[in-house]
Amino acid sequence: MSAGRTVKPDAAVAADGVVARVRADRRHGQVLALRVSVVLALIVVVVAAVSLTLGAAAVAPADVLAALVGRADRLTSFVILDLRLPRLVAGALVGACLGLSGALIQSVARNPLASPDIIGITAAASATGSIALIWFGLTGLALSGIVLAGTLAAAALIYVLAWRRGVSGYRFVLVGIGIAAFCSGIVSYVLTRADLSDVQQALVWITGSLNAVDPAALTVLGIGTVVLLPCALLVGRPLGMLSLGDDLASGLGVRPERTRLLVVGVAVALAAIAVAVAGPISFVAFLAAPIARGLVGRGSLALIPSALLGALIVVVSDIAAQFALPGVVLPVGVVTGIIGAPYLLWLLARTNRIGRGG
Repeated sequence: MSAGRTVKPDAAVAADGVVARVRADRRHGQVLALRVSVVLALIVVVVAAVSLTLGAAAVAPADVLAALVGRADRLTSFVILDLRLPRLVAGALVGACLGLSGALIQSVARNPLASPDIIGITAAASATGSIALIWFGLTGLALSGIVLAGTLAAAALIYVLAWRRGVSGYRFVLVGIGIAAFCSGIVSYVLTRADLSDVQQALVWITGSLNAVDPAALTVLGIGTVVLLPCALLVGRPLGMLSLGDDLASGLGVRPERTRLLVVGVAVALAAIAVAVAGPISFVAFLAAPIARGLVGRGSLALIPSALLGALIVVVSDIAAQFALPGVVLPVGVVTGIIGAPYLLWLLARTNRIGRGG
């Protein structure tokens, strides 16, 4: 052995190899997530462009592009910019918020059932919205504000009730299911005491609909998405380490309970602003996150794909809701419910068979 040359012990060499493999796996995961996100974004753009051409007044793709750049005639500009584009933007943003919200909540709870649909978040929005609509006659931005406040309050209650020196996935889901049942009872009571015309209006909103998007509420949704998306990516960064367990995460510098609280807070805010605009569109958050995890893996890598998949699910479902039945425009929540209900049944059957919740 030459003088001045140091030979590393076998343990140090092995440790270096493990670190190198971890770094390589992380880079591979990041590249995969980027590729999947780009492909999903392109699919969303293509589907969105197609949706702008569809309707009672069909518009050619060239005329759609002309309207978007301000060079179309007045009628075409009105159809594209005033009627179809706000609905499309609302659907994409609502879907992205719900998909990202579901990814955050499911990652924190480590349970595939822990989505805003299941744990009472959207049920609380339905209860708040039905009371505001039927008893107080609120619509538009006022309705959105009340729904946002009610949803956040319900989420805080669920978190407090689920706290027992920490929040476990099963307890979080069970408390949420209980709150959802309570809120469903409130909705049933409000509907049975209301006039038929008010019930019809409330049912459309409770099902989840993009048929009447309020411009002011859409502005709030856009601003909220721009603000909350970076927050979600920031608070979601430690999710991979949190999945290793609280003790190991703490050893790596992550504060588990503080991280959970921040992640749940951002997730609920995302779901709340989405529901405030379009109502509680079911199963979007429930579906988007598992598909994203299947494509890119767990942790923060699945956040952007979950948002894009949520947007894609809502936009495609809204196209089906508008044109599947000639002459009938369904609430988009009807279509997402038809898609999501079989998945929920399959997941429950699979969970029962393997004896665990996620």
